[in-house]
This record gives sequence, structure tokens and C-alpha cells, in this order.
Amino acid sequence: MWIKFLKLVIYFIPLAVLQLVVVPMISVENIAPDLILVMIVYFAVREGQIFGMLTGFILGFVFDLVSGGLLGANMFAFTVSAFVAGYFYNENKMDINLSSYFFLLILFISSLLCSFIYSAIAGSTSSLNIVFLFIEGGLFPALYTTLFGVPVVVFSSKKGIA
Repeated sequence: MWIKFLKLVIYFIPLAVLQLVVVPMISVENIAPDLILVMIVYFAVREGQIFGMLTGFILGFVFDLVSGGLLGANMFAFTVSAFVAGYFYNENKMDINLSSYFFLLILFISSLLCSFIYSAIAGSTSSLNIVFLFIEGGLFPALYTTLFGVPVVVFSSKKGIA
């Protein structure tokens, strides 16, 4: 179990650097992909719901500390997203779920939920319109994050990434 978390830390450090340094440069109108969520959803589908939730909680907390954002916003959003993604864990269908485009659907649903929760909690606007929050705070970042999940589907083999 500790080896799995050590692998997560090894994957998390470069992804956190990319998320904080490179992703703001490719964001469009403050809509940015969430690379860390792609990793969390991958491991939630691969290892199960409990492992995914622990991963989302710990990595979300560390990312909140490192990024200087609202403490607990990413932590809560990642945990809930991993909980939803963990429902698609099936030991018999793991290869199918991770190496087919079904993974992109799982990633889109989890990302939609994560982006919506994060923008609802940490939204900087004083007047929150639920439709605006769903479309601009949830749907557009989810589509952008799902686009970054395509390499996971293309390059994942039966052996898996990790």
C-alpha cells in the first residue's frame, strides 16, 4: 500500500509543477484543465473507491497548501470526484475501463463535478448564478480536462501506467 502512495507522490510532483507553471499559460479565459484530477481519476478507476478517495484527499490537501488557494477546496472537490470515479472500479473490467474511451466519460463526469464544486466553494464572484457556475465553472473546465485525458487512453496498455 505504501508503495502505491510513493508512486503517487512521484507522479504528483511533476504534475503539480505543470499545473502551477504551464497550465496557466494554456488556460483560455480562466478555463484551465486539471492534470492532477486526471491522475486521481485514473487511480480511482484502477485501484478502487477507497484508495481514490484517500488519494484525492491527500493530494488535494497538498495541492491546496502548495498552490496557495483556499485551503480545503481542492481537497473536497478531489475527494468527491474520486468517490464518483471509484464507482466505475471493477476488477474484471479494469483494462476495458482504462484503455477505452469509457475512461474519458468517467473523467468528464468526475471533472464536471470537481470543477463545479471547486468553483462553488472558491468562486471569487460575489453573485453566483447557478447556470453560469455550471457552464463556465463546471462544463468548460471538464471538457478541457477530458481533452487531456486522451493520452491516458491512447498510451495505456494492458499492463497499466503504474
